[in-house]
Amino acid sequence: MEAKEMEFKECEEPKEEEEEDKTGGEGMSETEKSKVCIMRALVEREDPSAKQEDDLMIRRFLNARDLDIEKASTFFLKYLSWRQEFVPNGFISTSEVPNQLAHDKIAVQGVDKKGRPIVVAFGARHKPTKGSLEEFKRFVVYTLDTVCSRMPRGQEKFVGIVDLEGWGYSSCDIRGYLVILSILQDCYPERLGKLFFVHVPYLFMTAWKIIYPLIDNRTKKKIVFVENKTLKSTLLGDIEESQLPDIYGGKLPLVPIQDC
Repeated sequence: MEAKEMEFKECEEPKEEEEEDKTGGEGMSETEKSKVCIMRALVEREDPSAKQEDDLMIRRFLNARDLDIEKASTFFLKYLSWRQEFVPNGFISTSEVPNQLAHDKIAVQGVDKKGRPIVVAFGARHKPTKGSLEEFKRFVVYTLDTVCSRMPRGQEKFVGIVDLEGWGYSSCDIRGYLVILSILQDCYPERLGKLFFVHVPYLFMTAWKIIYPLIDNRTKKKIVFVENKTLKSTLLGDIEESQLPDIYGGKLPLVPIQDC
């Protein structure tokens, strides 16, 4: 307890230039700043590689655990260990996910009204028999890293559109969906801003009933199922027409993620 109190005191009066360098001074409350500082001291003591991560990342892990420093620190250290093992080079190259990229199942183009990058995933283009589960895990990380790298300064979230037109049994991949959920929630917390499901066939709801109970409450609140008859108007509520993908009545052509 004494050590934590000392860390807290050291965090109360940070040097101006150091604070600006790590956080950019962007929208962090005093409570968050104090807790981020305490958590940084704790995780850096356990894993020196934490020094490479900025305060905004630490805040995301804190917020994902309701600002509980102990839980967030454990969560964050587990992430660092996973990252070092799964992405030893610091990134996933296109040569590591050839089968996943071959079907152009993910596209990235435009931003919503809050400046969040838009990602479109085509569920029917996913072929579980093409490529291994390990390659699919790498592809999920490749996708999320690529999207995060496109975020402008001050932006931490993205918007997703899952298009299920033409989806059927041949595209159904419960293991793959659980992989996406696990990596998103455990390794990229507080990155998803909103998720639209469009062109949803009734058949998909069978798979959804398996997945839904495993989604955390924060994520559940960000999910919207869109009816076909209100598709364009619903998307325009969050995305300007100039930024909306042309396949939904907007003006931007979609670009495969490997070409964005």
